[in-house]
Amino acid sequence: MTARVAAALVLVAGIAGGAASAAAQDTLPVVTLAEAIERSARLDPDYVQALGQVDNAVWGRRVARLAFVLPSVTVSTDLTKYSSAFFNIGTGEPQSSSVTARVDARYELFSLRKLAELSRTGAAVESARADELRSRFAAAFLAESEYYAALSAQELARIAADRVRRAEEGLVVARARVASGASVQSDSLQLVLELSRARLDSVRQAAALRVARLDLGRRVGADGPVDAAPIDTAARPPELPVSLDEAVASALEQGPDYRLARANERAAAADLRGARGEYLPQLGLSASHQRFDSKFFPSARQVSSITLGVSWSLWDGGLRELAVSRARTGRDVARAVREDIERGARADVTEAYEAYRTAAASVGLSETGLIVARENYRVQESRYRAGASTILDLLDAQVGLTQAEADLVQARYGTRLALAGLEAILGRRLFTRTSE
Repeated sequence: MTARVAAALVLVAGIAGGAASAAAQDTLPVVTLAEAIERSARLDPDYVQALGQVDNAVWGRRVARLAFVLPSVTVSTDLTKYSSAFFNIGTGEPQSSSVTARVDARYELFSLRKLAELSRTGAAVESARADELRSRFAAAFLAESEYYAALSAQELARIAADRVRRAEEGLVVARARVASGASVQSDSLQLVLELSRARLDSVRQAAALRVARLDLGRRVGADGPVDAAPIDTAARPPELPVSLDEAVASALEQGPDYRLARANERAAAADLRGARGEYLPQLGLSASHQRFDSKFFPSARQVSSITLGVSWSLWDGGLRELAVSRARTGRDVARAVREDIERGARADVTEAYEAYRTAAASVGLSETGLIVARENYRVQESRYRAGASTILDLLDAQVGLTQAEADLVQARYGTRLALAGLEAILGRRLFTRTSE
């Protein structure tokens, strides 16, 4: 009696939860995979920061180029009020106020620092763009992960509901056999227990589905749950359009992590050249125009000058040597990072490449396993109805069918996620993402 009461309570909870879930699903907003990827990229903090870094790097590049064309210009003016009359250089008379206006322009004719800065900013732009590409694929990977999790949870919830249905059908048959004396009471009790477990699993899967939809909603910028538009998972995963060697070469050439490492090394080398350039003299040209008066705008007297100067810092207390040492260390670290990541390219790409192939192969095995499980369940159900099989055989077949269905769902979406991981390493799409 206690087992039956517990089963009834679980049934009521499952029905209530299922009804609420169905009602909520009808009102949920739906996004396609392409929409989820696009919206996720706009909202992902890392990607937003990467976009900002690209803009900063581009402006840095502009500044480095303009330094070869335009001088630095400063305009200043001031008004001085004296407590008593003071000689005013502009009017040539003692006055209690003095107004000065000044325009200064300076241009570096020769400075190795400018050349190094041009090289460094070019590398910084490449680094920022590589980081933007890496962040974009990382955001897309997270969006796909949440998207597939929502679809997977939906299918697993359906599988759990099918398990409940099969358990209910089996219980009807078991009770009929017990009533006819063809089997013992324990058969129906075993199926009552299976039905209770199936309903509990259904409740768990419904909860997981709600959480998955909330996670997807957060990813795409919604305040509540969002449902994922169905995609075609029936087709077998396609073969990769590149070989493993081609994938490794592609990753080294345009993979965001490898491009970022190379750009960082170039930027560090440019920093070192700029620091060493401080040992050389600097040649500069400056011009100045000044006006003096006792009122705005000063026009009583004006003086212009042009200066060609050479400066050579011989000793600055060791700060220059410290800057060179730090720049050299930064260059060496950047080089070591680049060499290490390039040495690991084949291992990283191979891991992602084989992960996709393994996942794709598991889809075929899972499909075969599902066919076998369905046939086994059909045979065991028929045998049990005919009294040629035990209830334990039927229960094993039911559980095996549920597990086979879940394995196929996980294999299909696991394959898509493995593909997204490989594309993130390569920095390009291998197949077009579509939502159906």
